[in-house]
Amino acid sequence: MSSINTEYLQRCIDTLEKSYEMIKTAKENSIEYEMYRNSLVKGFEMTLEQSGKLLKKKLEPYFASKKIADTLVFKDIFRHALKHSLLNEDAVNRWFKYRDNRNNTAHDYGVAFAQETLALIDNFLLDAKNLKKVIDNE
Repeated sequence: MSSINTEYLQRCIDTLEKSYEMIKTAKENSIEYEMYRNSLVKGFEMTLEQSGKLLKKKLEPYFASKKIADTLVFKDIFRHALKHSLLNEDAVNRWFKYRDNRNNTAHDYGVAFAQETLALIDNFLLDAKNLKKVIDNE
């Protein structure tokens, strides 16, 4: 199996981490805070999407064809990752929570969404880094 290129995922993780660091230093209600919040939200979304996309590629060898793997939706990808012991149940449940956060607030970039996302970021960054290791592991 050829290796999966995770450079863009790493870039998404790095950008999200930097946005997270910066929002902690900004004064709430400032333009800087809003900029970092917007960056954090976008970074969260991009990291989430990239994670699912690359995990799907990692799962392709477990299916009869790439075409079958391509039909998997986000939560199914993570269910199969659990089934094939790529992730444990706790991690999969957290990924479901991240996806639900993303889906429930997809068009709400306001304060409530940012607060919900901020509450998830510490675990999300750890999970994204661990998932990258899983994908990189041959």
